[in-house]
Order: sequence, then structure tokens, then C-alpha cells
Amino acid sequence: MWGLQHRKMIEQEEAMQIWHDKQNPLESIKNKRDPVNHPSHYQGKKFEVIDIIEDFNLNFNLGNAIKYILRSKLKGNTVQDLKKAIWYLEREVKE
Repeated sequence: MWGLQHRKMIEQEEAMQIWHDKQNPLESIKNKRDPVNHPSHYQGKKFEVIDIIEDFNLNFNLGNAIKYILRSKLKGNTVQDLKKAIWYLEREVKE
């Protein structure tokens, strides 16, 4: 349910962005979203997930756990992402 609502919200935001881009073409070029280097599902209100992982100098397992936790409500499959986070945490505890 939440995933469908979130997708609709994203679609509305994208439609608004397209309208805005048409009204302000030069500004839209400067502020274009970058799905490769800065995907929206890794963007928080103030921080990007990679910045948090690097700032805390987290290893692979802990970094991935944080990544999956932080994006869990943004990709449409919260339970799956949280299970992935647990999987990485369990690997970390075993090592």
C-alpha cells in the first residue's frame, strides 16, 4: 500500500518537475537529477547515504545495512530492503 502511494507521489513530483523544466529551461539544466551519481532513493533531506557511510568510515557490510535501511521506504519494497539490511548485519556479526 505505502509503495503504491509513494510511486504516485513520485509521479506527481516528476510531472511537476517536467512542467518546471519547460518554464525554466536554463535552470533545469543546472539542477538536473542524476540517477547514476545521485539517485533519488539515496537522497535524504540533508544528506546522501554515501556521505553518511563515508563519514562514519563504515565497512562493506555495515555500509550496505545502512543503505538498505535508509532507502527502505523509498523503493517500494520496505520488507525486502529491511531483510537485506538484516542479512548484512548478520554477516558482520559472524566476521
